[in-house]
Amino acid sequence: MNELASFWSGAWPALLTVALVLSGVHVARLVALRGPQGMSSIAFQLAVWLIVSGGIIALVVVLPISDETQGQVLSLMGVLLSAIIALASTTFVANAMAGVMLQVTRPFRPGDYIRVTDLFGRVTRRALLNTQIQSEMRDLVTLPNLLLVSQPFTVLHREGTIISADVSIGYDEPYTRVQDLLLAAGEAAGLTEPFVLVQELLDHAVLYRACGFLEEVKHPLTARSNLRKKILEQLHGNGVEIVSPGFVYQRQVDAGQRVIPEQPVLVAGTSEVETPAPEEKIFDEAEEAASLEELRLHREQIHQDLKAGREQLKQAGPEEKAALESQLAQLERREAWLVERIDSQKESKS
Repeated sequence: MNELASFWSGAWPALLTVALVLSGVHVARLVALRGPQGMSSIAFQLAVWLIVSGGIIALVVVLPISDETQGQVLSLMGVLLSAIIALASTTFVANAMAGVMLQVTRPFRPGDYIRVTDLFGRVTRRALLNTQIQSEMRDLVTLPNLLLVSQPFTVLHREGTIISADVSIGYDEPYTRVQDLLLAAGEAAGLTEPFVLVQELLDHAVLYRACGFLEEVKHPLTARSNLRKKILEQLHGNGVEIVSPGFVYQRQVDAGQRVIPEQPVLVAGTSEVETPAPEEKIFDEAEEAASLEELRLHREQIHQDLKAGREQLKQAGPEEKAALESQLAQLERREAWLVERIDSQKESKS
């Protein structure tokens, strides 16, 4: 009985320490969920790391062991920590510092289209050590933050981008005619302010680039595909070959034979069947992240408006107070609705 009492008297500080660590992690989680970035925020991850590290040290201190053993355990932990830092500092610390840098500069946010080296996709999550994107094949790709800092990357502008397609046409076609057809293709593809560039004068053909401004950057893959389809329709429909002269020499065909479909789409008058944009399925998780980010930004803006409105209410006269109070009540209801939407989206993702 005395041994059991002695055991519990020595063990309860350790149990209390574990309970405090778990409580601290739970409180940090609740605070993070109320923040704009949730548990993916760098502050939450650093807080959890510090709480757990401090808890381990405190646990060693309160364990019912001798001072000599306690000193040996702490020394061993110090040696192990030094070895881990020495071995992993090159990548871990570098990625952590790169994550802090990306957090401060904010070159992109969840939902943005980004191209890194030969990889293209939408951002789904930003963390302290890495960034996750959803590729064109719907796969989730994790990129170390050090890569994003050391390598140049491209972020599609949220307010519109340029869509382009290259095509090579033989020298037997005047560039003015090809330019007119490519401009018509750009307009048919739904691009605004289309233009054509002569990229290169090759030894067998002229390389053209058809470009146009895409105002809505939600479906860039579909826009690129549509531009190429309209180029085929316009060129083939008007009897323009998209083939190098060397192709004709390699095949046993008449010199005057055109290598185009027997019934071009433009001449046939057929219309393409309307199908859902593939981006809706490819970038589904990125779309959810973008929607959540938009809700958070909207909530932050409403919170700032509420703060400014309350300051105005203090200085407003009797006639203005009623209108301001009505506006503030609407903003408060809107903020409460946004908080509910954010929480429901977080629960559905988890």
